[in-house]
Amino acid sequence: MIPDLAALHAQGAAQQPTYPDPTAVDAAVARLRSFPPLVFAGECDDLKGKLAAVSRGEAFLLQGGDCAETLAGVTAENVRNKLRVLLQMAVVLTYSGSVPVVKLGRLAGQYAKPRSSDFETRETPEGPVTLPAYRGDAVNGFDFTAEARMPDPHRLVDVYNASAATLNLIRAFVNGGYADLRQVHTWNTDFVRESHHAQRYEQMANEIERALTFMKAIGANPDEFHRVDFYSSHEALVLEYEHALTRIDSRTDLPYDVSSHFVWIGERTRQIDGAHVELLSRIQNPIGVKLGPTTTADDALALAAKLNPANEPGRLTFITRFGADKIREGLAPVVEKVTAAGTNVAWVCDPMHGNTFTASSGYKTRRFDDVIEEVQGFFDVHRALGTWPGGVHVELTGDDVTECVGGGEELAEIDLGNRYESVCDPRLNRVQSLELSFLVAKMLRQA
Repeated sequence: MIPDLAALHAQGAAQQPTYPDPTAVDAAVARLRSFPPLVFAGECDDLKGKLAAVSRGEAFLLQGGDCAETLAGVTAENVRNKLRVLLQMAVVLTYSGSVPVVKLGRLAGQYAKPRSSDFETRETPEGPVTLPAYRGDAVNGFDFTAEARMPDPHRLVDVYNASAATLNLIRAFVNGGYADLRQVHTWNTDFVRESHHAQRYEQMANEIERALTFMKAIGANPDEFHRVDFYSSHEALVLEYEHALTRIDSRTDLPYDVSSHFVWIGERTRQIDGAHVELLSRIQNPIGVKLGPTTTADDALALAAKLNPANEPGRLTFITRFGADKIREGLAPVVEKVTAAGTNVAWVCDPMHGNTFTASSGYKTRRFDDVIEEVQGFFDVHRALGTWPGGVHVELTGDDVTECVGGGEELAEIDLGNRYESVCDPRLNRVQSLELSFLVAKMLRQA
């Protein structure tokens, strides 16, 4: 049912590392095949059911996390901070939209990144030096040295172990009281108090407070107040890793990629006859596809036919990333034709990747206003067509980094160097992420 690795690579596999030692690759893949699953097939099915509700307009998806996780970043503090900001955002969106919010972390596996070039050249005192591009900690190191930039397949084993540790931490947090609704709301109240735009958000925070007080007064204390369902996701990029962690489920005798609950195909690897589309067409997980500004409605329909031939609700999510200046013109004809064809799909907005630019200081960044404008355009298109704006997919962190300009803190380009920590693309910091949730919540009320 699943093509072997050699067949996939022969089919045309974009954005893959060039490993110098095939024997080392075989050894790493063999180790991965011997490891237990990181997630369970039944959990993937549960998420698929929740995403089916998203596709029907009965729920909203919040997907967020690092652009690229790092092995050094697997600490309790880092994981807790990311989880915290996602839970805070989810409370705001749940209350405002009056629909369940599906919480999907971009973590526990997001260690590989596609790049626009296979190589990077930098000026040194000895002249220009060209080395392999950094493709994420799953492939090579960030340091600009020949040793660090050499692709190493044993890093895939490190990624497995780091992902297992991250998932263990998340499960402990969400089941151990950290996700208690009243505690999360207290965090939001603190944010509103500290925000530069406190008045803008105070009304909603007060409404949530009154709702919680009412529930307490009537003695309502459901289990959902104390724990949440939280799922993991990442881009399925390095074929050796995803193939090795694709297993046959003992319940159904069907294949699942047990590296994550949800995996997606990127804009650079969504070739209809390519290896990534082929591999993900064979697994049972809920899956996503990034659609950029070159996407036509026929492209989207062809991908849906290949990846979800049974038209199963919850199976397929289209994650659109057009850019703030292209979202309205580019998205509308795609949504209209896909909807007219009766295709079951959840529509989710990635307002990050189409809005990246390089500041005068050399840092890659994004304007907070552009991010909000793309989300607004996404909502406007769906409102005009009578379809459901199903969610947002955001690169963010729970830390106070300075990677995106604007927002309530009014970060300027000159501030980027203060705390720029991303090894790839710029992320919204905690304050910007929460501001985004309040602004999206307002859009949800009008949807």
